Amino acid sequence: MILPPSLRPGDTIAIIPTARAITAEELQAGIAIAESWKLKVKLGAGVGRKCFQQAGTAQERADDLRSALMDDQVKAIWCARGGYGTVHLLELLDLSILRDHPKWIVGFSDVTVLHSALHRLGVCSLHAQMPFNISGKSEASLSTLKAALFGQPAAITRPVAGTHPLDRQGSGEGLLVGGNVSILYALRGTPYDLDTTGKVLFIEDLDELLYHADRMVMNLKLGGLFNDLAGLVVGTMTDMHDKNPADPFGHTAEAIIARAVAGKSYPVCYNFPAGHITDNRALILGQRTKLSVTPEGTTLSFASGSPA
Repeated sequence: MILPPSLRPGDTIAIIPTARAITAEELQAGIAIAESWKLKVKLGAGVGRKCFQQAGTAQERADDLRSALMDDQVKAIWCARGGYGTVHLLELLDLSILRDHPKWIVGFSDVTVLHSALHRLGVCSLHAQMPFNISGKSEASLSTLKAALFGQPAAITRPVAGTHPLDRQGSGEGLLVGGNVSILYALRGTPYDLDTTGKVLFIEDLDELLYHADRMVMNLKLGGLFNDLAGLVVGTMTDMHDKNPADPFGHTAEAIIARAVAGKSYPVCYNFPAGHITDNRALILGQRTKLSVTPEGTTLSFASGSPA
């Protein structure tokens, strides 16, 4: 796996909307944070552009991302926001340039599309907070993002208060992969599907009907993604709900996952501080990590230097 170079003060970071439309005004807080880190900010052409829900046609958004990939002055690409639509760019882009000229791709949720594609190429990326709505995020969301970008990642610890009764204690080590469950499910059977063998899998999701969540998790189970993991990190499963509360599905999202991985021996933790929440810590996907789940807390630590 290729670890992109660390940023330095004075470097340029490009903000590119790969999916939903966004205005320059909605990016001001993110711009201010990047500038406080002594970074220069370059806005992609898609900022302020709108084609129905999205920041331009698929071709326009692909061209925006390609421009940032090809720009030697741009050292990292910060996806502006999630939503839906990044998947349309895959057949219009050649991401392999990042093998020879790696740079950080940063984002989460719908950006899982790019994370999965980059993992298949052998390039690390950052599952982290995007500039949209960043002003409401925790200090740890910002500090872990800055630390990862500048080459000083720290271990992430889930406090004892976050301990979940379905946690499975133990430790495991492997490359970190994953992201949004809905996107991982949508990429099954495509060239961007993940091989999770021997790896630490991270998953999270937002605003899904519980029976839809069960359908997706069962797909991952039957497809073998849970079979030979080194560990499973379950971030927040936010705003999961029943279509009809009077006739509930009967299982929480966490219980659905626990049932899918029952009988496995690797460690599993829930309520990890990453996902669609205020405290959205930065995770280096593709980096070698060690997951440790104990009664005293859960820690995800990143290896120093280039991942194996």
